[in-house]
Amino acid sequence: MASVQSAGRTARAVTQVAAGPAGRAVSGRPARALGRIAAIVVILLWSLFPIYWALNTSLTTLPGADATPAHYFPAPLVSASYREVFGIGGAGNGIAGQLGRSLLNSVIESGAAMIITVVIAIGAAYAFARLQFRFKRTIFVSVLATLLLPAYATLIPLYRIMASLSLVNTYLAVVLVYVSGFLPLAIWILYNYFNTIPRELEEAAFVDGASPLRTLLQVVIPVAMPGIAAAAIIAFLMGWAQFLFPLILTTDLATQPVTVIVAALDQQRIVPLTLLMACGVIAAAVPGVLALVLNRYIIQGVTAGSIK
Repeated sequence: MASVQSAGRTARAVTQVAAGPAGRAVSGRPARALGRIAAIVVILLWSLFPIYWALNTSLTTLPGADATPAHYFPAPLVSASYREVFGIGGAGNGIAGQLGRSLLNSVIESGAAMIITVVIAIGAAYAFARLQFRFKRTIFVSVLATLLLPAYATLIPLYRIMASLSLVNTYLAVVLVYVSGFLPLAIWILYNYFNTIPRELEEAAFVDGASPLRTLLQVVIPVAMPGIAAAAIIAFLMGWAQFLFPLILTTDLATQPVTVIVAALDQQRIVPLTLLMACGVIAAAVPGVLALVLNRYIIQGVTAGSIK
């Protein structure tokens, strides 16, 4: 009889726990997990499907790309568009030269902007993080406040400045505009990273007789390389993705980056859709590969200072 009563109390206790907050939390975990998985799948499809569709279209023939119903896999699978883009086998239709030149322009403009941005940002961020001077907070907030301005609001003033300096359609104009836009974000990233570096390292260097500049170059920068790498990668990727500013500031193939050339090819009715998609895939592959390979440095640099 006692065993029957004990079993009854146990059953009631289990029922109460299952009906309580703990039981509801346990029963709700699978639903939340399924919700997260569904959200991730939707985000991935939304982000990656256009890229896949461009790749799918570039790897088939023009009749295959125009087929109804649409083929979700290349049918037939051919590489003619990429051979034409790179001018392999005598093909090219002028596209190989245009794309190659525009890729070089993108590398030059994004790379130069990246280098100048990082060099200036290191000095500025270190000054804001370590030095004491009048109006430091006001200047720092003013620099960061420029991130709130719409980039396109400065398009006409920047164009007029470059035109007055006779810099339109030059690498220098594009690079200067890029630096002006990327510098506040780079300063913010490096400022947060410098704040994570123990001051004892610099104090030890000062005790050994090192000057502030030597301390920055030989002590701080080597330790801050992950943050510097993150700022450099982000600046390069942002420069590669620019379209409107180089469209306005460059007028011919000598200085136009790949984003402008691909958009120009889209307006040339003689360029097949498959060839256009191949150009777009190649233009997107460079930043995509960089982001995947260097993703660890980007995350480490951006999240620096968020956890103390």
